[in-house]
Amino acid sequence: MGGRVPFADNFRDLSNHNGYQFEFFCERCGNGYRSRFVRDKLETGRGLLRSAGALFGGKLAELSGATEQFPWDRATNSAAKDKALAEATAMVAEEFRQCRGCGDWVCRAVCWKHEVGQCLRCSPSVVEEISRAQAAAQVRQIQEKAETIDWTADLDIARRAVVECPACHTKVDGGKFCPECGSKLAPTTFCTNCGTELREGAKFCSECGQRV
Repeated sequence: MGGRVPFADNFRDLSNHNGYQFEFFCERCGNGYRSRFVRDKLETGRGLLRSAGALFGGKLAELSGATEQFPWDRATNSAAKDKALAEATAMVAEEFRQCRGCGDWVCRAVCWKHEVGQCLRCSPSVVEEISRAQAAAQVRQIQEKAETIDWTADLDIARRAVVECPACHTKVDGGKFCPECGSKLAPTTFCTNCGTELREGAKFCSECGQRV
């Protein structure tokens, strides 16, 4: 194919040994389009020759073996691929615009600001920015108001929290008794010598020194 082959950096090459396909995407939001798969005629011919060689043998087998020796670089020096890329680019050309601010290729439907010729990253929508700022302020004010309220007044912070019943191993969300088996979640133990309540994991009584 003669002449220049247009291309951009916002595409992925999905081509394989059977043919060509390209995926074009917006560099801001990621939306995009995929070109139809174009089968490579030369590779199709080779496949037919290989099949015939395997079936009939002889000279056809020699020719099918020779096809494997042909120099073949799918990434470069392929007129068929250049043509497929040019056609795919032309097909999606109207769906993308290149921003004069950052140079990125963005989708016309979502990320392009027609009146200034820039993408929404370089020239954000005023209404969207106001909405975003309002939402952020609401979240911040909610957090500030939440800090003024004591959310722990009804919680027993002094008692060790238990998340699993020690008897039946059911997961629990607080409370004093297991909702599954009724066992006490934090059994209380006392010193056998002086009767002082022992903290969890204690080896000696903190009041009289008795070994637990």
